[in-house]
Amino acid sequence: MTGRLKISELPERKETVRRKILALLSGTPLSAKQISSRAGIPEKEVYGHLPHLEKTVSTRKGRLAVIPAECRRCGFVFRKRERPNRPGRCPVCRAESISEPLFFLE
Repeated sequence: MTGRLKISELPERKETVRRKILALLSGTPLSAKQISSRAGIPEKEVYGHLPHLEKTVSTRKGRLAVIPAECRRCGFVFRKRERPNRPGRCPVCRAESISEPLFFLE
């Protein structure tokens, strides 16, 4: 008998958190809260993974697209926001009722 492993004896390769998030983002647009509940990780951790996923997707000729957050009171859209997390307050009307940004793969 040789020292080689058979395919059936190889340890199973676990899916990483980032691969799980990529799989989720290939469907409909999701908020960080929805991603966190489906991936089983805290919402803050999702925001930490998004910049890395953006780099990964760009090397594969894809793009991590964002539907920007929007103020529910005055309708201001946060188009130029660099950070992926939800803003705390609207710069126009100072309201704190802001919709979450949605993420998906193009």
